[in-house]
Amino acid sequence: MKKFFPSVFIILALSSCEATHYRTTNNSVKSTQPTSSGMRNSSANQTELEYQTLIKTYKSETAAVLTDLLNGSEDSPNTSITVENNSRCNMVLTISGNNYFKKIPIGANKIGSAMVPKNQNYNISGMVCNSVYNQTKFISSSYNVTLSN
Repeated sequence: MKKFFPSVFIILALSSCEATHYRTTNNSVKSTQPTSSGMRNSSANQTELEYQTLIKTYKSETAAVLTDLLNGSEDSPNTSITVENNSRCNMVLTISGNNYFKKIPIGANKIGSAMVPKNQNYNISGMVCNSVYNQTKFISSSYNVTLSN
């Protein structure tokens, strides 16, 4: 646990850095823009911070998802979305649809899931090790995605 706290402070310090803009006397603007790899690291840091924040309060729907997967009923108004994170990075999965929005923290090499209303379009997105995943899918029955680097 002691090793965890210094890394959180380092991540917080790094994520608070922004591009700085300087104005010169001839009204031209000079800026210190991060390189594309710096932007990727910033995005990865933001994802990790969001993951660490969400994991503290997230309530898993594992029992409902397992019931749906094992005993799925066509009469049920809900179905499951399951995402397997086979990467070395933690991620935050966002599921949004008509009157539905949820963020799910999924650890490296873990599985995350949610119950959603059936027969709707959902945008399923997240960042996995600096790679963006974004899919729009019509969900009418249980849906499974496997992500890796």
